[in-house]
Amino acid sequence: MNAPMQTAKINDTTEQAVRSELLAPRFYRTDYESVGKIDIEPVRHQWDAMMEEYKEDRNRGHFRQEFDYDATTLTSDPELHEEFIDFLTSSITAEYSGCVLYQEIKKNIDNPEIADLMGYMARDESRHAGFINKALKQLGVAVDLGFLKRQKEYTFFRPKFIYYATYLSEKIGYARYITIYRHLEKHPEQRFHPIFNWFMEWCNDEFRHGESFALMMRAQPELLRGHNKLWIRFFILAVYSTMYVRDHNRPKLYEALGMDPTEFDYRVFDITTAITQQVFPLSLNTDDPRLRRGLERLRIISAKVSVAKERGGILGRLKAAGLSASAGLVFARLYCLPMKHHELPEDFRMEPTW
Repeated sequence: MNAPMQTAKINDTTEQAVRSELLAPRFYRTDYESVGKIDIEPVRHQWDAMMEEYKEDRNRGHFRQEFDYDATTLTSDPELHEEFIDFLTSSITAEYSGCVLYQEIKKNIDNPEIADLMGYMARDESRHAGFINKALKQLGVAVDLGFLKRQKEYTFFRPKFIYYATYLSEKIGYARYITIYRHLEKHPEQRFHPIFNWFMEWCNDEFRHGESFALMMRAQPELLRGHNKLWIRFFILAVYSTMYVRDHNRPKLYEALGMDPTEFDYRVFDITTAITQQVFPLSLNTDDPRLRRGLERLRIISAKVSVAKERGGILGRLKAAGLSASAGLVFARLYCLPMKHHELPEDFRMEPTW
């Protein structure tokens, strides 16, 4: 059991990172023994090439670089300031979640090849989290990562759920970072914070992490067949819909970047869908107007739930519960929409090209 959260001793961003909410990044535990039994021989050639990339560590010095920033650029716009800190806090929680999970897997398995991989990925995620915390520190709101690790509620996921969810998260993270980076290449005047300059190398780390989970799944092809397709369908929809709702809660952030959150999200969906076809035998049809209407409906319901929770009291709780049930029905209808089906390619290791 986690110890009671001592909010009096931590700042607001640490409290936000620790808080367990529906749309917030989670910390995970899993069946480490099962992960340690993965036999990577079916993907040996691709595995060895990937591990050489990890050993080469091209980004060794990238996240050691420093940057100066005048925080008044953000504090002059309180809404942007709040949304940017929310963006960074959510990002650091997700990055550190991966770091902790990979460290725990490495510590609890005897398979040296999987353990080495987990060590490399934990190294990368630790750098990412530390770098985000530099930006938060300059804004006076650094997250206490030690406190976060001790106090955050942990969710148990079966190994295959970890593979599906983390593969999607790493690939969608790549797609988000590269989309923002390419946009700001064309519009440098909208780069309101220097952290965006790091997104190219950063997103390549995310891409490689996704490839690692791709190989682990392709080494266990039963995870991509039969009833497991139903779980893949669920995780694709859950990750996409969570991203859609979360991004639309930050209108000022995307306005400052000169991006429309809806256009951004569907661009990210397109990139992620194109990539994940190397592993997943099915994908969402993000051009389906029923899907688009459903995601928008989930966004509207989420906003109403927030209002009901702020209202508080019995009526507020009842309203929030009813709205949450409505969101569940919308999600169920979206889950039943037709999916696109794919034949898995033989040569499935990819390089980032977007």
